[in-house]
Amino acid sequence: MAEHESREFGKADFVLLDNVSLEELLANLKLRFEKGRIYSYIGEVLVSVNPYRAMNIYGRDAIERYEGRELYERPPHLFAIADAAYKAMKRRNKDTCIVISGESGAGKTEASKYIMQYITSITNPNRRAEVERVKNMLLKSNCVLEAFGNAKTNRNDNSSRFGKYMDINFDFKGDPIGGHISNYLLEKSRVIVQQKGERSFHSFYQLLSGAPESLLRSLHIKKDPTTYNYIKVGGNVKSCINDGAEFKAVADAMKVIGFTGDEIQTVYKILSAILHLGNLTFGVDRDVIRIENSKVVSVIAELLSTKVENVEKALLYRTIASGRDIIDKQHTLQEASYGRDALAKAMYERLFCWIVGHINDTIDVKDYDSRVCGNNTVIGVLDIYGFEIFQNNSFEQFCINYCNEKLQQLFIQLVLKQEQDEYQREGIPWKHIDYFNNHVIVDLVEQQHKGIFSVLDEACMNVGKVTDEVFLSRLDNKLSKHAHYTSRMLSPTDKSLEFHKDFRIRHYAGDVAYSVVGFIDKNKDTLFQDFKRLLCNSSNPVLKEMWPEGKLSITEVTKRPPTAGTLFKNSMISLAENLACKEPYYVRCIKPNDVKSPRLFEYERCQHQVEYLGLLENVRVRRAGFAYRQTYPRFLQRYKMISESTWPNHKLQSDKDAVRRLMQGCGFDHDVAYGKTKVFVRTPRTLVSLEEQRTDMARKIVVLLQKVWRGAIARMRYRRMRAGLIILRAYRRYKVESYIREVNGRFKNVSSMKDHGRHVEWPTAPKILHEFEESLQNLYDKWWAWTLIKGLSPEEAMHVRAKVATLEALKGQRSDLGLQRAWEGNYLKRDSPDTASLFTLVSNQLQRKDKFMRVLFACNVRKINAFHRAEDRTVLITDRHLYKMDPLKQYKTMKSIPLYNVTGLSVSPGKDQLVVFHTRDNRDLVVCLKGMVPATDSRIGELVGVLLSHFKSEGRRLLVNITSPVQCSMNGRKRTVTVEPKATQLQPDFTKMRSGYILAVPGN
Repeated sequence: MAEHESREFGKADFVLLDNVSLEELLANLKLRFEKGRIYSYIGEVLVSVNPYRAMNIYGRDAIERYEGRELYERPPHLFAIADAAYKAMKRRNKDTCIVISGESGAGKTEASKYIMQYITSITNPNRRAEVERVKNMLLKSNCVLEAFGNAKTNRNDNSSRFGKYMDINFDFKGDPIGGHISNYLLEKSRVIVQQKGERSFHSFYQLLSGAPESLLRSLHIKKDPTTYNYIKVGGNVKSCINDGAEFKAVADAMKVIGFTGDEIQTVYKILSAILHLGNLTFGVDRDVIRIENSKVVSVIAELLSTKVENVEKALLYRTIASGRDIIDKQHTLQEASYGRDALAKAMYERLFCWIVGHINDTIDVKDYDSRVCGNNTVIGVLDIYGFEIFQNNSFEQFCINYCNEKLQQLFIQLVLKQEQDEYQREGIPWKHIDYFNNHVIVDLVEQQHKGIFSVLDEACMNVGKVTDEVFLSRLDNKLSKHAHYTSRMLSPTDKSLEFHKDFRIRHYAGDVAYSVVGFIDKNKDTLFQDFKRLLCNSSNPVLKEMWPEGKLSITEVTKRPPTAGTLFKNSMISLAENLACKEPYYVRCIKPNDVKSPRLFEYERCQHQVEYLGLLENVRVRRAGFAYRQTYPRFLQRYKMISESTWPNHKLQSDKDAVRRLMQGCGFDHDVAYGKTKVFVRTPRTLVSLEEQRTDMARKIVVLLQKVWRGAIARMRYRRMRAGLIILRAYRRYKVESYIREVNGRFKNVSSMKDHGRHVEWPTAPKILHEFEESLQNLYDKWWAWTLIKGLSPEEAMHVRAKVATLEALKGQRSDLGLQRAWEGNYLKRDSPDTASLFTLVSNQLQRKDKFMRVLFACNVRKINAFHRAEDRTVLITDRHLYKMDPLKQYKTMKSIPLYNVTGLSVSPGKDQLVVFHTRDNRDLVVCLKGMVPATDSRIGELVGVLLSHFKSEGRRLLVNITSPVQCSMNGRKRTVTVEPKATQLQPDFTKMRSGYILAVPGN
C-alpha cells in the first residue's frame, strides 16, 4: 500500500478501490490529478498522468527521498519504480526492464528522461572518471535522438516518431559501464509529408534556425522553412521548442558522444540534400522526362559528393539487367516523383540508423571480462509508441497497434506469472483468473501463412501488378471467419467501412478501421538500386558507410530483401523475447486532455486510454486473489501499535505468529491468508479498517510520546542548567582566586622597588572583576602617588599640585603642557639676563610694599590694550597681585590687579601662548607670552597650573576656558581674539580687526 498520503488525495493504489469498476478507477484518477498527484500504483505498476506543467518533484531532494527505499515507503513516484528496478538488478544480480507505454503526448519521453536522470544520479558515488563519462554520454544520447527522431504533432510538441529500447549495462558494483540502443519503425513518411498543424523532424528546423550564416551558405540553404516543399507545411507552425538553442545543444552533445567534425558536417549535408530534393520538379518534353530546375541537381551532387550527371541519371532512369544485357529504362513522371521521395525517406532513415549505430559504438561495453569484473547486469528502458486510432489509419498505425497488442500480451502474461509465482512461493492456493487473452489478435497479425503480415508479403511477392484492393480481397478470403476481423465485403451493412478500401480489427483497446491504400508500397519500401549505387560511390566516406549494398554489381542476382512488415514483426518478436527474460516494471502514461491544459481532465479521452492500456484488467488480475500483501516484519512495523500483544515489541516465537495474533484481535482473521514470508489481505475494507485504527492509535501514541519527551527534555534542560550554574560558580571562584593570587604575587614587594611597581604588568582580570580591577588599580595609583609625594619638599609638592591642576584642566585640549620640564616660576633670569637684577630689585620693593609671600609666575609678554595698541610688557604674578610692568622703564608698574579680582583664564587649543585674564570689572588683560628661551617652550600649562593650585589653596574657584577664537571684554565691550599662524612672523603680535583682534604667531 502506498503510504504517507492523506485520504483527500484518493487511493494511491488502485488495487485498494472499494469497487473495481471503470467508473471508480477514473473517478480516483481524476481526483488525484486535480490534487496534483500525477502518479498512482496498480500493485507494482505505475500510472502516470501528464500534468502539462513544471512540477518541483524531480530535484536532488526528491532523489534522496526515494534512494534505497522500498516501493511503498514513499508516495507513488517515477523514482520509486526506477529505484525498485535498480535494487532488483543489484541485489539479485538479475536483468530488469522498465516498459513505458502510452499514446503520443502522454509523457513517455519525459518519463524515460527522468528515469535516466535518477539512475545516473544514484550511481558512481566514488566519481570514477570512466563511469562519469559513460553516464554523460547516456544522457547526451537522448538529446541527439530527440532531434532526429522526434517531431511536433497535433498532440505533442515533442512526439517520439520511433520506438526506442535502451539497455544500460552495470558492473558488479552497480555502476553504469555502457549501454545499447535499439530503434523501431521510424516514421520516415514524415520526411516528405505532414498533416496540417504538424512539423517534420526537429533536425530540419534546428539546422535552419540555429546554423550560422556561413554554414547555411555552404549548404546552399535559407533560414525560411517555407522555402522547402518537404517541410513548408510545418514552417509556420509554432512550437515550444527553441530550435536555435537546441541546434547548439545537439551539436555539443554529438561532440561529447564522439562524432567528429567531418561526420557532423556530413549530417548537415544530408539534411540539406533532402530539403533540396523536395524542391526538384519534373516535366515532360516530347515524351521525355526532364528535371525543370537543373541547378538544384548541381547543389545536391555537391552536398552528396557525387557527379551531377550521375545524380541526374539516377533520378530520371532505372537500370535493368536482363541476363547479360543492361538497359536504362526511363521513368514516367509518376515513377520519377516516387523515386525522389523514396530517396529522401531512405536517406533520412539511413542517417538516423547510422546515428544510433554511432552512439552504440561509443557506449557499447567493450573488453569486459566477467571473470575479473563480475557479472554484467542490465536495466532496459522501453519508450515506445502507444495505441493509435486516427480518422485515417494506414500501414504505420497498423504496425504500431500490433506492437501494443504484442506488449499487452506480454504484460498480462508477466503480471499473471508474477502473481502465480508469488502465490506458489508463499504456499497460497492459486485461483484461476478469467481475463481477456489477446493472443488471438496477435496471431491474427503475425501467424505464419494466415496472419495479415503473411498475406501482405504474399501480395508483394506476386509477379505482375498487385494492388491494395487485391490484397484486401485476399484478406477477406483467408480471414472471413475470424471473430476479430471484418470488412465491408464481409459486413455489407456496415456503412462505416468503404468497399475495396477498409478493414477493421477488433483490438483489445477497441475497434480500429484501416485503409489499405498504400499498404503494398509501404510494405515493399522500394528504393531503386540506382540510388544505392549512387550514394555508395560517393567520395564522402560516411555516405559510403551508410549504403554498403550499393557495391553489388548491376548483373548480380540478390535475394529479395525482407519487407518492412516482416522486419517490424521480427523486431517485435525479438523485443518481446528480450523483455520476457527480464524482471519487468511498468509505467503507464495517460494524456488527460488534447489542449495541454494542467487542469482539464477529459473523461472520455482518459477512459479510452485506460481501456487500451488494460489498467482495469490489471487491477482485476491483482485483486483476483488478495488485494494487499506485505512481509511480516514490515506489516508489524506499520500496524503493531493496534494490539497490546505486539506493542511495543512482541514476545511470540515469530513475526508470523505476532501478525496472526494481531489480526485475530482485530477480528480480521477470516479475511487474510498467511504465507511463508508475507501476510495476504483479501479485501481493501480490512486494510482501510487497519489504517483507521492505526491512525487513531498513532494520535494517542504521539501525544504520549510528546508528553514523555517534553518532560524528559525539561528535566534534562534543568539538570544541564543546574550543572552549568555549579560549574560556572566554581569556575568564577577559581578565576577570582587565581587573579587575586596573581596580583598578590606580582605586587608583593613593590614598596621596596625603585619605581614602586610601575613596571609591573597587571594580570588579565576575569570580566566579572572588571570594576574590582579598576578600583584596585585606582587604589594602587593613589598609594603610588602618596608614596612619591610624601618624600617631596614643600616647594616640590607645590609644583606637583600645580602640574596635577594643569593636567586636570587642559588634558586632551592642548598638546604641549610642559609637564616634562621643571617649572621655574620666574623666567626673567633666563629670558632677560641683562635686566634680571633690576627686575629682582623692583620685585623686592613690591614685596615689602604689598606684603606678598612668593612669586607665582613672571614672564615677558606682548599685550593689547583698550586703545588697540600692542606693547611689550612683563607680567609678575604673586600670591596677592598681578602686576603689569614696562621693561623699557626699569620695570615700572603700569597696572596692579588684585588676584581676588581675577575670575578666570581663557587660552586657545593651539600651540600659541595667548592667555586672557578675566576680571570682575570687565577690563580683561590680553597678553601673549614671548621672548622665551628656548623659543619652543610652552608656559601656558605652568601659568594655568600655578594659578589653579593657588586659588584652590585659598578655597576659591578659577574658571579656565579653552576656546578658539578666545572671547574677552575690553572696557565692557566684547571682543574676540583669533590666532593666525604665519610663516613670515618672527614674534607674536596683535592687530586690530572689526570685531576684535588677530594674534599673528610664528608658524608654518
